[in-house]
Amino acid sequence: MRLTPSIDDWGFSLRDISEATSRASIIGVPIDNLSLSETIEQARRAIIARQRLQHVALNTAKLVNMRHDAVLWRDVVESDIVSPDGMGIVWAARLLGVRLCERVTGVDLMDGLLALSEREGFRPYILGANPEVLDRACAVISERHPKLEFAGRHHGYFKEDDAPTIARAIRECRPDLLFIAMPTPRKEQFMHRFRDELGVPFLMGVGGSVDVIAGVVKRAPLWMQRSGLEWFHRTLQEPGRMWRRYLVTNTAFAWLVLRALVTRIDQPTTTCAGPSR
Repeated sequence: MRLTPSIDDWGFSLRDISEATSRASIIGVPIDNLSLSETIEQARRAIIARQRLQHVALNTAKLVNMRHDAVLWRDVVESDIVSPDGMGIVWAARLLGVRLCERVTGVDLMDGLLALSEREGFRPYILGANPEVLDRACAVISERHPKLEFAGRHHGYFKEDDAPTIARAIRECRPDLLFIAMPTPRKEQFMHRFRDELGVPFLMGVGGSVDVIAGVVKRAPLWMQRSGLEWFHRTLQEPGRMWRRYLVTNTAFAWLVLRALVTRIDQPTTTCAGPSR
């Protein structure tokens, strides 16, 4: 049985993570300079203290879209940890004078947290993907982590009217971690709407990570990951769905970075502007 100390036992507030970890701003969007291991440790402390910690993985598409979506903007900037998920974010940060210690992808963080859960006896809940993919992913996870106990799971193909019922079901399962495998902005909206009533210490949107674990989507080779070419690898796998998305968002992101470089309007600061109108 795990003991649950109060927040005073840790001597810090998880709400002050951004101050303790040098939160910076990239083109007006917050980013936390944490390594993968540091992010996992923050999650571990939050779970033990039963103090809610919301994580969001920031890639170029999300950064572009949130500048014109006030709801998505709110959901990102109100998260407790914002990690650089894409190499484009890391490179842009360097160009703009912010050196991030490393890229922290959603799938790598999820893998690390599942391993942590097996060691510590934490119980994760997965919400999202279609039923077949979700079952396959959970089977793979159980093979990799045989001592891991799931708090529960539910597919992501539900009507919005059913969301409150699903949120109550999650709360009744009392998970330690919630992985939401739904597309943006749906996963961010679910977290923002129900995070206060779920009673889950660690919440994280994992997007397509469940598809990767299930083997439905193949992750790019390591050299492509390090070269920032994962978008190209993904486009080759799903050209009909991905080519326009990457063309539009990558072009828009490059323009934002170029404009920031030319005008010098972006500085590493803890103050972030709102979305453009």
